[in-house]
Amino acid sequence: MNQGLKVDSESFNHQLQEIVAAVHNVTQDYQGDAIALLALLRQLEYLHREIRDYAFQNSLPNNRQALYALLKDIESEGGWPYIERMKLQKFLVNLLPDDCSENTENGLISDRPPN
Repeated sequence: MNQGLKVDSESFNHQLQEIVAAVHNVTQDYQGDAIALLALLRQLEYLHREIRDYAFQNSLPNNRQALYALLKDIESEGGWPYIERMKLQKFLVNLLPDDCSENTENGLISDRPPN
């Protein structure tokens, strides 16, 4: 584990901002192209999983003090990173006629499977 690298380093922040800018640029370039944006979301989810399962897991602390510092950071900086998936109900609103979307909002159409 590399305890010497600090997240607040100038180099790390610069690299992170470059990644954010690249993702924003692709998002703007393909605005309105659902297939391309879905591919982007899939790639981001894949990267999240890859970083979590390999690089992050291999860098976990091996002593109590370092584990405490990591847990404290997770708690103070907003918790565990999570990639939320769109609920089916919100996805289908774009496909429903206007009068059916009112039924969705009133709970008459549910994203739960039938019993």
